[in-house]
Amino acid sequence: MTPAPKLGSGLLLTGSAGFVDAVGFIELGGYYASFMSGNTTQLGADLLGGLSAAALVPLALVLLFLAGSTVGALLSMVSGSYGSALVAVLVFSCTIGALALHFCGLAAPPAMAPLAFGAGAQNAILSPAGSVRLGATFVTGTLFAAGQDLAKAMRNLAPRWRWTQHLLVWLSLLLGAALGAALYQWMEVWALLAPAAVYAAFSLGLALRQPKTPARS
Repeated sequence: MTPAPKLGSGLLLTGSAGFVDAVGFIELGGYYASFMSGNTTQLGADLLGGLSAAALVPLALVLLFLAGSTVGALLSMVSGSYGSALVAVLVFSCTIGALALHFCGLAAPPAMAPLAFGAGAQNAILSPAGSVRLGATFVTGTLFAAGQDLAKAMRNLAPRWRWTQHLLVWLSLLLGAALGAALYQWMEVWALLAPAAVYAAFSLGLALRQPKTPARS
């Protein structure tokens, strides 16, 4: 079982991802900032007419997500104990960057593009703990893991209630998306300030948790 504090942190990050994805989905007119399975399916359908302007949007989002995943993973690997904090700073910067581009008057696809990059990077903030993937921006694999753990629990091959932790991750994405859609009705794209605040808090919290280096005499 994943310890409650780590699970709570992961749920908060996943909820923030759902929030961002809901706002991005509305702004992008049916495309996703973090759900690349949906974007890939849409890209395949759009490619029936050739590499049209319609196909460029999901293609760009998939490529940005891949780039963000690569940069986030590299940053986490080369930055030592501060890697997670720096990745959180990157995700925060992407969220604020989308708001800045919107403020400058850019149309939705290019303005929301940083969200896909940040969504890819976010998956490198927290490493898996126990059997649960923490802070992920997608939950297809999480639902599969829930079903797999439930089957194992029925055979006494896994802790009886471990599968519920996977469902909590799914539920956090759902609730985050619902909150994002609700706040969008009130604040429009500026609703992104809410998850930006979460990422900023994570950045600060992760940085402050690092052990102090003893001063040399």
